[in-house]
This record gives sequence, C-alpha cells and structure tokens, in this order.
Amino acid sequence: MAERVFHVTTTVHGRVLVLGAAAGASSALMVGFHGYGQTADDMIGELRQVPGADRFTLASVQALHPFYSRGNERLGASWMTRQDRELAIADNIAYVDRVVDELVAEAFVGPDVSPASGPPPIVFAGFSQGTAMAYRAALLGTHPSAGVIALGGDIPPDVKTVPARQWPPLLIGAGRDDFWYTAAKVAADEAFLTSHRVAFETKRFAGGHEWTDEFRQAAGHWLAVACA
Repeated sequence: MAERVFHVTTTVHGRVLVLGAAAGASSALMVGFHGYGQTADDMIGELRQVPGADRFTLASVQALHPFYSRGNERLGASWMTRQDRELAIADNIAYVDRVVDELVAEAFVGPDVSPASGPPPIVFAGFSQGTAMAYRAALLGTHPSAGVIALGGDIPPDVKTVPARQWPPLLIGAGRDDFWYTAAKVAADEAFLTSHRVAFETKRFAGGHEWTDEFRQAAGHWLAVACA
C-alpha cells in the first residue's frame, strides 16, 4: 500500500504578551519574536529593558509550536522546523498579521484617536530564530514597518526577493563571540543589504548569542531615530 501525505487546515490559538505604555505615552508599537526554545515571557523581558521602550506598546508573540525541553519541564517554543517549512512560513505570517490587526485596533483606534494620524509606527524585533520572523513580518506581512531589530540571526532567503523600496531601516546585532550568527554570516548579510541598497546599521558588541546592555543601549538609540 502506497504511503501518502496530505495537509489539513486547522485552527490553533497563539499566545501574545502585551505591555502598554503609560496612559497617553504610546505612539508606536514594537512586536517581538523570541528565539528557539524560549517563550513570549522571555522576549518581553528583554524588550522592556531597552532604553525608551516605555514609549512603545510592547507585544511579544509566542511561536505556535510549544514543547518541553528534554530533561526538564521548562516550556519553550519553536517557530518551525525543516518539515513543511513553506506552509509554516505562511501560517506564521498570517498569525502575525492577525496579532498586529488586533493590537492596532485595541491600542491605536478609538474615539480619542484621530483617523488623520494614520497607523502607528511598527517596529519588529527578533532574537535568534525569531529574527527570521521579524524580517518576514516586516517584508511579507500586511503591515508596513518603521524598522527591524535583528539580533543574533541572519536574513532568511524567502525575503531576499522583496524590492529594496519595501525594506525598512534595519539594526543588526551581532555578538563577537556568537557561535550561531558568526562573523561570516554577518558579512554575508551586510554584502546583500549593501548590494540591495537597504539602509542598515550593524552593532557588534562584546558577548555571544545573547542580549547585552551594550546592545540594548544601541537599540534604544536606534529606536529614538527610527521612530522620531
């Protein structure tokens, strides 16, 4: 008997943590994507430490594939695996689009918000495996982005065909001792962005595959300019 594979569309519920700015202080939205094996709680904990983050409504989106790490009961999540990768990418982009739809409607639309003000600036921030999601949300999603913060992860191949005019400014973070986002990968991304004529900055910092105070300070300064 021949074996076959077919795919079934289903509905799952995603988990998003939201931290609102002080009343009347929020004029922009920052949406974060955690790394492999992490959760939305981990990412929002990092975002809230970035200088100036209190001016944003912060949202941390959790990947749709939770798991318990082997050997203990710590919960983590993954954005995708190699299996059915293209379907997972499409599912994840649709998921993030719906998240941002609801966030904008909840925090930035209402009787006290002028329609003339338009949609809020949206920054997508990713760490490690989550950097690919930040790029995809900004370049393949339905919401225009004011910028992307990409820490410890390279540009996914599926966004490289997006025309240069659609790319927002980028801040790339790379630890000098990062075992994953190596100097060679950083150089390859920089070469692509330069040839594609995309505005970007690279912040190399002392450290490895991690958030550091040095990078948080750089991200805070960059945000102040990107969302001025």
